[in-house]
Amino acid sequence: MEKVVLVDSNDNELGLMEKIEAHKTGSLHRAISVFLFNDKGEMLLQQRSKEKYHSPLCWTNACCTHPRQNESYEDTAHRRLREELGIQAELKYIFHFIYKEDVGGGLIEHELDYVFIGNYNDEVPFNPDEVNAVKWIKIQELNLDIQENPEKYTAWFKIIYNQYRKELLKD
Repeated sequence: MEKVVLVDSNDNELGLMEKIEAHKTGSLHRAISVFLFNDKGEMLLQQRSKEKYHSPLCWTNACCTHPRQNESYEDTAHRRLREELGIQAELKYIFHFIYKEDVGGGLIEHELDYVFIGNYNDEVPFNPDEVNAVKWIKIQELNLDIQENPEKYTAWFKIIYNQYRKELLKD
């Protein structure tokens, strides 16, 4: 059973909780999100597997997950790139923030999310148990599609992407 690390708003560890239980109770826990861009300035998106217990077949950032106990945020980001996308990339921490969002099915994402950014230009031999598809998309096209079709994207991606735009793009 996968567990998440519960924290307070200052990232002080409070204990462990089974992942599903943390999402049912909306308990604050650690998370990471990775944004990857290619040399053309396009962002890599993944479409979640239809087997995911929430937000199946929705588009989201390159990868995201929860650190294990005693695992650094950066190590977690690299682990998840390998597990979900089958790739390695140099990553840089850019910011962290807390969000809380209902993701449907009685589940709430309440995460202290550390966001990383990286550059990647090769094939993406993704894990079909985790990912249904991947695509590169221009930012202008992504902005328009999120506006016109918000239901196609995970709740947390829309929040994290807006935070990314505020923090780095200043728009």
